[in-house]
Amino acid sequence: MIKEAIILAGGLGTRLRPVVSDIPKCMAPVAGKPFLHYVISSLQENGIENFIFSVGYMHETIEAWLQNNYSKLNYTISLEEEPLGTGGAIKLACSKALGKDVMVANGDTIFKINCDLLSQFHKEKNAACTLSLKPMVNFDRYGVVELNEDGSVKSFKEKQWYQSGLINGGVYALNVEQFSKENLPQKFSFEKDYLEKNVFPVHQNPKLYGIIQDEYFIDIGIPEDYERAQEELSPLNPLMGNY
Repeated sequence: MIKEAIILAGGLGTRLRPVVSDIPKCMAPVAGKPFLHYVISSLQENGIENFIFSVGYMHETIEAWLQNNYSKLNYTISLEEEPLGTGGAIKLACSKALGKDVMVANGDTIFKINCDLLSQFHKEKNAACTLSLKPMVNFDRYGVVELNEDGSVKSFKEKQWYQSGLINGGVYALNVEQFSKENLPQKFSFEKDYLEKNVFPVHQNPKLYGIIQDEYFIDIGIPEDYERAQEELSPLNPLMGNY
């Protein structure tokens, strides 16, 4: 099973600035702790042992916090000297990966999937990348991912209002070797320039797969969900007390 994860922790948090300012988005305080604490804990619960933190904006803040609070954690830092986009950040971080496959997670999102199920499915399909998909109803903040019967990705649909659909939960199993061999620029969007461009009308040899896991999901990218996280991730919440 996959034991290593890249956490994308370079976000600016522009939409959160009305309620949180002057810190990286992943460091936004939630129930008395930086949100990144909950991301790390969720992955550790799933057996992740090694971490690569992809940082950029105000990286000194994140690095100092890690040194002070996670001195025993096995981790390395992947530093963007300039913004590289989600794809460029992942590509740079992959150069520090130890294993053949790595998990990729966002520092502003928690999706409490079963990483073993994701890892097993990813390996069975010999996928280049496997997406964790969350069923959702009555939403307009996310695009929709459609799957073929074999679990390969059929299409990505743009953001609009949907009565129901599968959203990309932002947790991936990624084959480092296959991804590194892609002819990709230094700066690019993982979603637009890698995922969407690797979906073909006829799947002769599909690279992308998706696995559905209807588990707890929260993205603190907007103030409303940031405020919701304060209650849902509180130690007083019996469902989240282990954090």
